[in-house]
Amino acid sequence: MKMRLLLTGIISLFVLTSCNTIDTDIFVLKGHIENASGLNKILLYEGETVVDSIALDEDNKFKFEGTAKEATLYTLIVGQQPYMLVLKNGEQVEFKTDLNNDAAQYSISGSETSSKLQELAVIRERFQKEQTALQNEFEERLNNGEEASAVQSELMEKNYKSIGELSEQALQFSNENKDNLAGFYGMLFLFSIDPTTYEEQLIKYAEETKSKFPDNPFVQSFAKHMEELKPLSIGQEAPDFTSLTPNGKAVKLSDLRGQYVLLDFWASWCAPCREENPNIVNQYHRFKNKGFTVLGVSLDKNQASWIKAIKDDKLEWTQLSDLKQWDSEAGQLYNISAIPASFLIDPDGKIIGKNLRGPALKEFLEKKLE
Repeated sequence: MKMRLLLTGIISLFVLTSCNTIDTDIFVLKGHIENASGLNKILLYEGETVVDSIALDEDNKFKFEGTAKEATLYTLIVGQQPYMLVLKNGEQVEFKTDLNNDAAQYSISGSETSSKLQELAVIRERFQKEQTALQNEFEERLNNGEEASAVQSELMEKNYKSIGELSEQALQFSNENKDNLAGFYGMLFLFSIDPTTYEEQLIKYAEETKSKFPDNPFVQSFAKHMEELKPLSIGQEAPDFTSLTPNGKAVKLSDLRGQYVLLDFWASWCAPCREENPNIVNQYHRFKNKGFTVLGVSLDKNQASWIKAIKDDKLEWTQLSDLKQWDSEAGQLYNISAIPASFLIDPDGKIIGKNLRGPALKEFLEKKLE
């Protein structure tokens, strides 16, 4: 989970770099900020650590110097806006932006990689704007008296479409920049917004790129993380396990072989899980006579709460739990670090989908079973 949070944090910020030969033992980052009224300091981060902070001079300019033997990811914080920079000894980066403009409207010189990444910054800026617009629409419609679940369902479909379009753009960008770090940051961005749909491409990219940048810690960390995910990736055989029903009966996942199985990790205390349960109930009743079933695995600790939630939410399929909460043996086997989480397993026992919720689950089952 920490690895994923680190990777997500690396990505959620996006703008970049530069280059020009100077002293080969340092890098130099120069910048000019227009309309910087009220801006006190510019911050430079490496990961989560502040490398330096500096005030603008009277001309709204700044200059940083530092050392980076290998191309290293930094984040320049200008006001509330983060910009990603890749800096390396012997390079000179010149950065300019106007705080009255959109974040993606900046200039960067001296680095081919940074110029390429400006295209990615535009994709990221669109993502942020669309996410904000959806959240604002949700709140506005609730304030106007619309029913929350109906609004949520409609906006989820909009969100799936938005993320799908942006993911395709990010993937195309990465494929066009396979041999440079711009492609790597494109894949990191893709990982942050849709890691499940593009899991196969992400794993393949990680395997290919780790040898291209053997000394880059971010590349190597990403490759290691994707290697850890591979055993539970789409196309792999779902690990078998045994757990207990509320009545103490032992049930194996493999007992359901021959059907499409939604392996659903949830808990009575998990509000998002309980909100998703009505959708799973609907799909279960619609497809249960067409070769589909659900196997619930609860990360509960209190048996009474678990049984009450099963009854209240009308969960008619097999439910299992060892009542160990996050120490659940099945949960650890499937690397569960957040819930709800789910795996769709085909009749041969292979994983064919992950974390399909809302309209996505409905559409997937319609394609497979109708």
